[in-house]
Amino acid sequence: QVQLVESGGGLVQPGGSLRLSCAASGSIQSIYTMGWYRQAPGNQRELVAGISSGGRTNYADSVKGRFTISRDNAKNTMYLQMNSLKPEDTAVYYCNADVLTVVRSRGNYWGQGTQVTVSS
Repeated sequence: QVQLVESGGGLVQPGGSLRLSCAASGSIQSIYTMGWYRQAPGNQRELVAGISSGGRTNYADSVKGRFTISRDNAKNTMYLQMNSLKPEDTAVYYCNADVLTVVRSRGNYWGQGTQVTVSS
């Protein structure tokens, strides 16, 4: 029984910044990889950034240098700092986590998604 709750989405101007948060809760023993995905209308859901339990990160080329993914393992929380936002960043952003539960069941979980709109 694991829940991912996202927050921080909204409307921003091009060049602006936004920080997304994803808080995991429930019967969590540990969390392996976490990641942010996004999906624009008519497009496939794509990986934006990922981070391992040890802090190793990877980014989509389109956001490299502008976005920073991080996590606080003590709080089971992940963040995405988005700077220099562009209209093409507009999408629904989803949190994902690879979780080991307290009953030793491993599963993949998704958040509900949060809308990010970049527009003048």
